[in-house]
Formats: sequence, structure tokens, C-alpha cells
Amino acid sequence: MKWICSVSLAVSLAIQPAFAEDLFGPHALTPEARDAFVTQLLKKMTLDEKIGQLRLISVGPDNPKEAIREMIKHGQVGAIFNTVTRPDIRAMQDQVMQLSRLKIPLFFAYDVIHGQRTVFPIPLGLASSWDLDAVAQVGRISAYEAADDGLNMTWAPMVDVSREPRWGRVSEGFGEDTYLTAEMGRTLVKSMQGKSPADRYSVMTSVKHFALYGAVEGGRDYNTVDMSPQRMFQDYLPPYKASLDAGSGGVMVALNSINGVPATADSWLLKDLLRKQWKFKGITISDHGAIKELIKHGVASDPQDAVRIALKSGVDMSMSDEFYSKYLPGLVKSGAVSEQEIDDAARHVLNVKYDMGLFNDPYSHLGPKGSDPVDTNAESRLHRPEARDVARKSIVLLKNRLETLPLKKAGTIAVIGPLADSQRDIMGSWSAAGVIKQSVTLLQGIKNVAADKATILYAKGANVTDNKGIQDFLNIYEKAVTVDPRPPQQMLDEAVATAKKADVVVVAVGEAQGMAHEASSRSDITIPPSQLALLRALKATGKPLVIVLMNGRPLALVSEDQYADAMLETWFSGTEGGNAIADVLFGDYNPSGKLPVSFPRSVGQIPIYYNHLPTGRPYNFEKPNKYTSHYYDAANGPLYPFGYGLSYTRFTVSPVTLSANTLTRNGSINASVKVTNIGQRDGATVVQLYLHDQTASISRPVKELKGFKRIMLKAGESQTVTFPIDVNALKFWNQQMQQVAEPGKFDVMIGLDSVRTQNTEFSYQ
Repeated sequence: MKWICSVSLAVSLAIQPAFAEDLFGPHALTPEARDAFVTQLLKKMTLDEKIGQLRLISVGPDNPKEAIREMIKHGQVGAIFNTVTRPDIRAMQDQVMQLSRLKIPLFFAYDVIHGQRTVFPIPLGLASSWDLDAVAQVGRISAYEAADDGLNMTWAPMVDVSREPRWGRVSEGFGEDTYLTAEMGRTLVKSMQGKSPADRYSVMTSVKHFALYGAVEGGRDYNTVDMSPQRMFQDYLPPYKASLDAGSGGVMVALNSINGVPATADSWLLKDLLRKQWKFKGITISDHGAIKELIKHGVASDPQDAVRIALKSGVDMSMSDEFYSKYLPGLVKSGAVSEQEIDDAARHVLNVKYDMGLFNDPYSHLGPKGSDPVDTNAESRLHRPEARDVARKSIVLLKNRLETLPLKKAGTIAVIGPLADSQRDIMGSWSAAGVIKQSVTLLQGIKNVAADKATILYAKGANVTDNKGIQDFLNIYEKAVTVDPRPPQQMLDEAVATAKKADVVVVAVGEAQGMAHEASSRSDITIPPSQLALLRALKATGKPLVIVLMNGRPLALVSEDQYADAMLETWFSGTEGGNAIADVLFGDYNPSGKLPVSFPRSVGQIPIYYNHLPTGRPYNFEKPNKYTSHYYDAANGPLYPFGYGLSYTRFTVSPVTLSANTLTRNGSINASVKVTNIGQRDGATVVQLYLHDQTASISRPVKELKGFKRIMLKAGESQTVTFPIDVNALKFWNQQMQQVAEPGKFDVMIGLDSVRTQNTEFSYQ
């Protein structure tokens, strides 16, 4: 890793006006010193200056840089996002330091979701690694590159648990499971913030979207959520809490409503829960334009009312609208909002700026002008080896009939499909400052790995979709999808002719990255008809067919599973995706990824998730009965279960042994299995621990993930894997909303996915 040793250079006090000297210079980064400093600063600020701190401005057509600089001069801006180069950031900070009265620094933020300049796999792919060390490395590199661009904050991680594959933003999260999402979120917060967000190569995180955004009805973005308190606290809130306990300085408020109350207007959520119960001390930030949207939600009568509700509900900073600056002065004057409430919000903003070290050095993530990179997009700024390694770990082997994979680096290989040579799509959504031309496609990766030993042929075969309406939708804001103008049959014929010349066909199909993005909800989660036609035609050639999936959500893949001799889930794997996929295809890397979401057989099964509640009439696969909970017109259960993923080797798991059969209130027990690699290749796998409360005061899930360990075993090697279990693993929120662990019997299930497990039980007293 190319960590660059650098000493942050403070702005010389000699060039600052005398009245600003007491604001800058060394400050102890302790809560006590911060509180005293901010209290004194607030006393010096006018009401307009305090309100100005609550405004977060996006650089764009509505707010050109020239207009923003004028706002900065008059103290009307507290922070900026969507500016990602040092010269631009420096120019705006200069406006503060040279022209504003109190010279309160700006902070700069951006959507660094899965990398800044080096693009890593989308978060759903990161979760597929089940590798917290790899995820921590992604966090450290992402923070390094973001800070090296002058940024102070990222709108990440997204820890919205989602069991809704129709939702486009499922690609930004870590899947359907509470425990796995919490571990991923906690890891990213710690790795991105480091020891302190004030450090030269750390950034502050802003956990999103608070709260429950992943549970929107019908998977439609921006939609409503209606949820019981038990499910909320058991399944959806823990990842936010884990990320905040890890130290995240920011929280982005969700766009959805919760039980009829928009999150932006929910004082219970933002004050009672977040600040009083959870003791959060950082900053809350609205999502883009959310305060205006309170009018359309139907809880605010006009813009002034929306501002009053949002501020009094606990929204500190308004993202990308003018409402706070426009209406708060009048609301204070009329008494509808108190100046103390303004002070509270401004204090939170100033607190995070202090924690970012900006009052010590407003240019701490910029350095002197002479240190700016000559080429912002220089290849030397990327971390390619790390990206390739993490991408390989994120790939899931779904099928491998008769050991079709790994491929031999010999003969003729046909690489086909609309996603096989797309530099844009392999990066995925929210690819930050990643440069399209720097990404490696699947076709290029295969050539890099095997072209010196095999003949590589290529044909596009089909467009991602032939639906003109969807093509136009995907290209609204950028030329995201290139549409080949040739007739579909001509492209298909070319692909078939290419396949017939080959010994094996590798076909890349799935979604364009824009199909798995914000505002990209889908009612149909199958592969588009143009690509299905391509798969059918290639299958008819009789050549071995390897399907490489690129997508940002679980897809319904019943036909694809039947067509494929082998199938890899690669998600959108980032800058080095093509090389990483090729490494797996040719066996230079043995796949070890596991699914963080269940894959349904059809959209009609949604929601389908592994940790569902039992029913009084459960379906029995071995002895089907009409009057049980099932669909009569399709196979029941997911096509691919949560935690599933194959390898080029085989592993066995021994029966579970317990260190004791009874768990006492203040004790713990160990559950152990011996895992053996009985195949011919070295390989890694993920051992997963699930628990089930057999009898409780309310129904408990049929199983819940409570631990996992990724292990590497040489061929023939065995390793004993041990999971400690204590009372915290047994707790749940009961009908009275008390978090309890009730005495009784508990099933212990350990395996390599959520279905095939070794089981035993213990008692809790």
C-alpha cells in the first residue's frame, strides 16, 4: 500500500487578520476542550452566522462555484459536497479564510461508498467476502484517497438492512442480515476514521440512512415504511447503533417515513432515540432536498413550516436547499424557533469541525499548494493490487457442474455479452472519483491473464436491454449505456458464430450499473429479455457455458441456473474487476465468497430471507402438505440461500461440540467444529454460526447469524473453529420492549451456509 508520509502544514497565522488569531492554532482534541472552544465561538457569532453553519451546499448547475463563493464570503455556508479536487477545495477554503468575518472553516464531503479513486466492489460485494480485514483495508484506502483529495467527510457507510431486491439501493448496503451488516458498518467506520478523523489520511463517516430505508414498501425508492417496534429494534436498528458506537461523527437522515412520520420530521427518532438513548454527540444531516419534501409528505403546510419541523425534530444541517437560511431568521424572530435551538444545531456542526481538526488547520487535508498532484487522475494514485485482491474475495461461485471451472489457459475462449467489455458498468454505482478509462473489463482481464496461452474471441451479442424506455432512463444524467445500433438478430448471429469457434463460452450478463442505483427500483428482477435470448442461443451451441453475473441486487436466475455449466456472481467488482474475475475463472484464485442475501426464484417470493419467523403451519420439504405456508405453483425456498458459495475444493464440517450443555447468566460456552479441506486445492471458506431460541415469549426467527470466521485451509488440512456464546447472543426485544434473554433451550447450527449445518442444543438458565 502506497501510504505517503506527509506532515500537515498549518496555515501561517501571520497571514490571518489579528481578530482571528484566537480561533486558530493548536487545540487539544478532547471533548472538554472542544466544548469550551465551541461555547466561546458561539458567543461571538451572530444569528445569521449560526444559521449559515447549518447549510450544506452541493456544487452543481443550481449552485455554480462563483455563486457559492459569494455565499461563503457572507457566512451563508457551513460545508460543501461534490467538489473533489484540491485546487477547488482550496479556493473555497481561501474564501473563508480571507473574506469571512470569523473564518470558521468549511468541511468538504462526498459519496465515498466503495472507494474514491480506486473503485472497490460495491458494498454488496464487500459483504460477500465475509472478510473484515479486507473490508478494513477498503476503508483505510478509501479514506486515504478521499483525504488526499482534500475531503473531510464521506456519506458512508450505508447500513440499511434490506430484504427487498427490487430496491435499487440494495447495491449500496451489506445485505439482508442484521449481524453481518453491523459488523461491516462497524469495521468501515473504524477504518475510515482511524484513531481520529483529524488525522491527515482519515475522514469522518456519516452513517446512513437513518432509519429503516432498506424496508421501503414494494422496494420503491423514497417510499414509506411501516414496522413494529420489535422488528425495528431487533432487525433494522442494530447496524446503525454498532456504527455509531464505533465512533461515526455523522448521521444522514433517511428520506422515507416511519409509521407515518417522515424521518426528517421524527423527533422521537432523532432526539429521543439517537441523542437521549444512544448518546450520539455528532451531527445529523438531511438527505438531498429532504426538508422541502416534508410538504409533499403532507406533514408541513409550507416551506417555513417544513423548516420549523425539521429543526425542532433534530435535523442539524440542511443538504442542498436554501430553506434554513431563508426561513430560520424569521422563525426565530416570531418565536416559533428559539435561538437556543439554533445554537444546539450550530454546536453540533462546530463540534464535528473541531473533531476534524479544522480549527487547528483549515487546510489539514490539502497541504501547501505546491503539493497538489500534477495529474489528479494519475495512475500512481491508485491502489490496484489491493483492489484486485478484495474483488477476488467478493466473487461467489454459484454453480460448477462437472468441474467446468477453473478454465484452462489453452485453446479458444469466446468472451461474449453486453457487460463483457464495459468499463463503466464494472465500476458499479456511486463510483466516486473513479475514472472509467482506468477500469479493467472482463474481456481485458481475460486477455491479461490468458492471452499469451489461449485465443480470445469477443462478440457483444446483445444490448443490456432493447427496451427504448429503459435505455433512455439509464442515460438521463449521463451516457451510461452505449446502445449498439445493429439489429438484435445480427448481434445474436455474430455471438453464435463466435461461440461455435470456441472450446468454451464465457458470457457476461446482468444489469447495467444504472439499473442498480438510487431511483432504480425494478418490478422485474430477471435478466432483461435481450440477454436471455443471448443465453438461450449460446446454450444451443452445445459449448460449455460459463455465466459471469454483473449486478447490484439478487436476481431471479432459474433459467440461468439451468443453462449454465458454471456461474459466478461478481456483482460490480470495481477498477480491477476484470483481472479479479479472470483470476477466479482460470483458477489462479480459488473463490471463497458467500452470499449476503438470499436469491429468490421469482419476484413473487419477495420478501424471502433466511431469518424469518416460524409459522404454525411450516412447510415440510420432505413431506409436503397442502395446508402449510408455501406457494403451490413454484418450488419453495430460495434458489441460492443466504451464506451460500462454492469452492474449487470441498470442505467437511464435523458435528458440533460444546464446552458445556448449560449457559449461565454471567458465563459463556464455546461451540466448536472441525473443518477439513478434503479436496485437491488449497482454499478459503467462511464458517457460520446460527442460533435459534426454541421457546420464547414471542416467536423468534428460525435461525439468526451470530458469528462467522473466514479460514484458509491447504488441501487435506483441518482446523478447529470455535465460537464463544454468551447471554448477549440470546437477547431480544420482548412484547414490552424490554431487551431480555429468557431461560430455555437454544439450537446451535454451524455450517458453510445457512441451510447445510451441523446442529446441537444447549440450555440457558
